[in-house]
Amino acid sequence: MVVKTEIGFTTPDAITVRGKNLSDEVLGRFDFVDMIYWLNFSRLPEEREKAMVNLILVAAADHGLTPSALSSRLTYLGAPESVQGAVAAGLLGAGSRFLGTIQNVAEQLQQAAQDLDTLEDEAVMDAARRLVQRSRQSRSPIHGLGHNIHVDGDPRVPVLRDVSEQHGYYGKHWRLALAVPRVFEQDHGKKLPLNAAGALGAIIADMGLDAILARGLILVGRSAGLVAHLREEADQPIGLELWDLVLDQDERNVRPVKKG
Repeated sequence: MVVKTEIGFTTPDAITVRGKNLSDEVLGRFDFVDMIYWLNFSRLPEEREKAMVNLILVAAADHGLTPSALSSRLTYLGAPESVQGAVAAGLLGAGSRFLGTIQNVAEQLQQAAQDLDTLEDEAVMDAARRLVQRSRQSRSPIHGLGHNIHVDGDPRVPVLRDVSEQHGYYGKHWRLALAVPRVFEQDHGKKLPLNAAGALGAIIADMGLDAILARGLILVGRSAGLVAHLREEADQPIGLELWDLVLDQDERNVRPVKKG
C-alpha cells in the first residue's frame, strides 16, 4: 500500500511542493499568500485575490484580550516552556462564537444565496427574509450580526466593504449579508448590524472559496496575534493578575456554611 499526498514530498535531494522544487522555484520567489494559494489550489493568486487574503489575515490578527488571547496567556503562565502549547490553546477556542464564526457565516450565505441569480434589491431582500424566517422557525442563529461593544455598527465593516468593491468582490453574498440586518429592523424592530465576522464571511463567499478555508485563514492570521501576546506576556506579564481576578471572584462567591 502506498500512502501519499498531492501537496508535497521529500527525497534525499529535494523537497517538492505541488510539483515545484522548494529550494529552486519557491524560496525567494513566493510570498506567504502565494504559498497559501499554491498549497491549496496549485496556482498563484491573482493580484486582487492576494489583496483580499491579506485583508482577511490582517483583520484576524488581533482584537485585544479576547478569549483566544486569554487562553494563550494563561496557558503560558502554567507552561512558559511551551509556546506552541500556548498558541494552540488560543486557537482551540475558534468555534461558533469566536473566530470560527466566519466559516459559519460563509456557509450560511452560500446556502441562502444558491437561488439568488440577480442583484436587484427586492430579490436580495426576499432571500434575506427567507433566511431570517428559516432561522426563526428552526431556532438557529444567524451568524455575523451584532456586537457586544460596537452596538451602533462595527467600524471595520465599511472598510471591508470598500476594499471588496475596489477588487470586484462585492457580490450577492455581500448584498445578502447587508440585507439581513435591514430585514430584522424593518420586519421585527431589532437592530442587529453586520459585524466583521459577517463581512469576512461574505468576502470568502464572494471570492468563491470553500468555507473551511475561511476558518483556516482566520487561524493563520490569529496565530500572529497570539505570538505577540506571548512575547508581551514574557516581558510584561499579566497572566498572574488575570488568575488572581478569578481567585478573587471565587472568594466573593463563597458563602459560609451554617452549622447546627
